[in-house]
Formats: sequence, structure tokens, C-alpha cells
Amino acid sequence: MISLDDRPIVHEFIVLELAIRSLQQDYLKLEGLKMHGFYSRWTDMLLKRLNEAYILQKRQLANKRIRIVRWIKIDAYFSDVIIATAGEDIALRYANQVLKAEVEQLLIQKATSV
Repeated sequence: MISLDDRPIVHEFIVLELAIRSLQQDYLKLEGLKMHGFYSRWTDMLLKRLNEAYILQKRQLANKRIRIVRWIKIDAYFSDVIIATAGEDIALRYANQVLKAEVEQLLIQKATSV
């Protein structure tokens, strides 16, 4: 079972993971841009900052014996995240649009503080 204190940490970890995945997928498409050198460097810096936060969150969750097992896409609107804890595995359901909005918000926040 995930305690109420740990739920925000798990949620932040999920958003960080999605942000990193999104940037890595978009990184491959930067080659087609005229200023790909600039955008590649900027994306590298952003990925580095996100990875640092991701590793920190992952360690914090590992110390509490919490880990993400897998993602299950339910349909176009919802996804389940299977989380293993010391006692049991639980599934948390997330709305895809909400996660996308939170990822965009996190990327904007991190990009403006670069």
C-alpha cells in the first residue's frame, strides 16, 4: 500500500518519466529542423535536468520499496500504472489528457528555469 505521504512522490515520478520519454521521442525529429543544432543542445540540457530529478525520485522511491512495474493503456483516454510496494501491487488509473497537460507544464517550468 502506498501511504498518503508517498502518493505525490509517485505521481511526480510518473510525470518525470513521461516527460523524459516524450523528449526522447521528439529528439529524433529535431534533425529535420533548420536550427536543429540549437534545439538539440537545448533539449540535451533539459533532458539532463530532468534525468537528475528522475534519478533522485527513483532512489527515494526505492528506499521506500516502491517501483513502477509497467504501464497498461486501457483506451484512448485512460492508462493504468502498476506499482509494486513492499506489501502488494496496486494499479493507479490516470487520464491521459491530464498527464499530457502535467508533462507540458513540467517541461515549460523546467525550460524557463534553464
